[in-house]
Amino acid sequence: MLTRPSILLRIEEAFLLAAVLFLYQHLHYSWLLFALLFLAPDLFMLGYLLNPRIGATTYNLVHTLWLPIALLFAGYLLHWPSAPAIALIWIAHIALDRLLGFGLKYPTFFKDTHLQHIP
Repeated sequence: MLTRPSILLRIEEAFLLAAVLFLYQHLHYSWLLFALLFLAPDLFMLGYLLNPRIGATTYNLVHTLWLPIALLFAGYLLHWPSAPAIALIWIAHIALDRLLGFGLKYPTFFKDTHLQHIP
């Protein structure tokens, strides 16, 4: 198993998802907010309606961890109480996507990801 990077990455994402869900529950954030925002990052795949390059760019922008982590820190520093909840929802979405094999997109075709080619 330690020589199979795709399995290791999925295990890592499963742990990240579990940690984020535990933290979200521990901080007593709204599960209604979670349900409302969980799929919001997928709206950025609408860029594919224009062309694969724009679609991959917009999709990848919101499916990398640096933006939600930046939001988490900014919310902490600026005392914005909604920011951590939104950031944790966003991180959970990314972790579940990657756990399921939906990785970052190449500009060739929606099903070409950094984790696999989705059949």
